Amino acid sequence: MTTAKMRLRDLMILAGVASLLACGSALAASAPTPEARTAARFDAVVHDRAQLRLFLKAMPKGGDLHNHLWGVPYAEDFLAWAGEAGQCVTAAQKPAIVGGPCDGVGKVAAKDLGSRDLALYNRAIDALSVRNYATGAEGAAASGHDQFFATFGRFAASAVGNMGPMIAVTREYAAGDHVSYVESSSNPNAMRAFAVAGQGVWDGEFEHSLARLTPGLPAMVVDTRREMDAALAEADRRQGCEPGAAAKAGPCQVVLGFQSFVERAQPPGFVFAQMLAAFALVEGDPRFVGVNIVNPEDDPTSLADYSLHMRMFQFLAARYPKVKLALHAGELTLGLTSPRDLTFHIREAVEVAGAKRIGHGVDIAYEDNAPALLARMARDHVAVEINLTSNDVILGVKGADHPLTLYRKAGVPVVLSTDDEGVSRIDMTQEYLRAATEHGLRYADLKAAARDSLEYAFLPGDSLWASKGAPTPACAKAGPACEAFLAQSPKAALQWRLERDFDAFERSMARP
Repeated sequence: MTTAKMRLRDLMILAGVASLLACGSALAASAPTPEARTAARFDAVVHDRAQLRLFLKAMPKGGDLHNHLWGVPYAEDFLAWAGEAGQCVTAAQKPAIVGGPCDGVGKVAAKDLGSRDLALYNRAIDALSVRNYATGAEGAAASGHDQFFATFGRFAASAVGNMGPMIAVTREYAAGDHVSYVESSSNPNAMRAFAVAGQGVWDGEFEHSLARLTPGLPAMVVDTRREMDAALAEADRRQGCEPGAAAKAGPCQVVLGFQSFVERAQPPGFVFAQMLAAFALVEGDPRFVGVNIVNPEDDPTSLADYSLHMRMFQFLAARYPKVKLALHAGELTLGLTSPRDLTFHIREAVEVAGAKRIGHGVDIAYEDNAPALLARMARDHVAVEINLTSNDVILGVKGADHPLTLYRKAGVPVVLSTDDEGVSRIDMTQEYLRAATEHGLRYADLKAAARDSLEYAFLPGDSLWASKGAPTPACAKAGPACEAFLAQSPKAALQWRLERDFDAFERSMARP
């Protein structure tokens, strides 16, 4: 098909979508729309988990906005890369990937481990993920929380040098799940090195510390850009997505945006230097779209310095006003910490740091004056990234105990995301399935969440939507104005792609 014909086809589809959005009620009065028939199909299979999974697997899901690059690969991926690199697996009850040489006793070669020592291979998969952690298997972790966070140290040796393969896996898994956009939390090694080298500068004074660190930022940005260039080129090579290659479906069509992040369980000097580097990287490399903060929120250092970190964000946000924040906050529950630590984390992330999105937000019901905070989040459109399986595994919070319904009733935008799908042994479809079966979301709710995942993504450009259900005036009808609007806005272009995917999905589901 020629480019001109493809453009005409897309404009005709866009015209149809715009017409349906504007005149949906009139059409519904005459005959069920494909969307209505698809919703009816969902209702027919919602109590059959196998059929429901088939339905949801094929459903377009927009974006995954809470995604950690190191947490995406499955243990099998890390073991394969370790084999390629000549690394070893420790022969412990909880194995870890380590460097060579491999002596064959305490450190066994990772290459072809599954065919040589199946028992060790299976122990390694269990140690590098949450598989079997709660099944009573010998050596199982005492809690999902401890097992989850311990995995990162065990596979770190394979992760550090494999950013390119991890990016490739991220795109592969997203494409297989009909996810078109991923915001991945990822720090190039050079960016972390800046924090290590600069942590001694901190003297407790924001302005003074900033002035001393600033001269090193340009070189850091150059080094991190070079590192990202190499990683993305490696991912493209592995998947045949190199520039100039024929356009391909699947992984090559997945759009990535990266979030630089701050490690909160570190001394203040490290945190401030890394936070500054994170802001500078977003300003200096358009592939980085926002800043986040990571590490267990219940870590003693994370808890003790929480308010300090939020003030650091506030200080740097004033100097980098275009940088957007999506902050982990409220990934806590009663019993994991003392009650006083549950009362202010989400509020300070929103009101002090200025977060545009909140990651997890599980302890919202414990926040001081939670109704007012919920009302503010709804008013200011501060979206919450909901990670159902992660919250179950790490916090033991699921079903009726989870605040997903509370957020939705308060009018706070919610999006579904994976967090660390490889560590948790899940995919995005599983999160949609849990939302449906555990929280009663129906097709219209899930479709709205998918749309919101792009609406609240940190993609550049204006939104396709002027308001709920109404496209921006430029795209109220097909024509050159709409085509030009989509060309200048990556966000609107991906939103339009999602609408096109929904149109195809609903038409396929509506057929007998």
